[in-house]
Amino acid sequence: MTVVEYGDEATDWLRSRDPALGAVIDAVGHIRWEVDPDLFAALTHHIVGQQISTKAQAAIWARLREGLGTVDAPHVLACGPDRLRAFGLSQRKVDYVLDFARRVHEGSFDLEGVARLPDDEAIAALTALHGVGEWTAEMTLLFTLQRPNVLSYKDLGIQRGLCLLHRHRRLTPTLFARYRRRYAPFCSVASLYLWKVAGGEVPLPGRKETP
Repeated sequence: MTVVEYGDEATDWLRSRDPALGAVIDAVGHIRWEVDPDLFAALTHHIVGQQISTKAQAAIWARLREGLGTVDAPHVLACGPDRLRAFGLSQRKVDYVLDFARRVHEGSFDLEGVARLPDDEAIAALTALHGVGEWTAEMTLLFTLQRPNVLSYKDLGIQRGLCLLHRHRRLTPTLFARYRRRYAPFCSVASLYLWKVAGGEVPLPGRKETP
């Protein structure tokens, strides 16, 4: 894992734009932003973890990493579908992982090239892969490509954090876009704190409910 360093510029900006979030920042203190910079391994890990428990994901991922030695396209292709299934992957996930590895091996998916794309183009390239949806692409931007301005409407934790923090009954796309504009260009740091709120780790004072 790699730690992304962000300084007072980000947290001071968020405090100035949203005093309620600023109070959370003060209560929680600095949050480590840990990332896995290996795009192939990170995406494979996401695919492995789809629609299963965290415990199951960890067990399957440990078997896969031990079995492959190195999680990259050549090792995945050399492994083949039978061994991937033996690690615990469903047939659909085996198909997704092998398709991803083939694209990387053949050059139709350029790992380094995608890492250099603007956010919207990177999301488009990632979601063109089988088994990668918008949420997975956004989490890849945040936790692998280290992009500073990611706030995901698809993430239920982010929605819950904003609703708890600002006493919204529900978060419409229009309202969410307002928060995204408010937190830019430091949405990724805001996301780290909103997940803390969603997890109940921050006591929130009573506030008047807003629509």
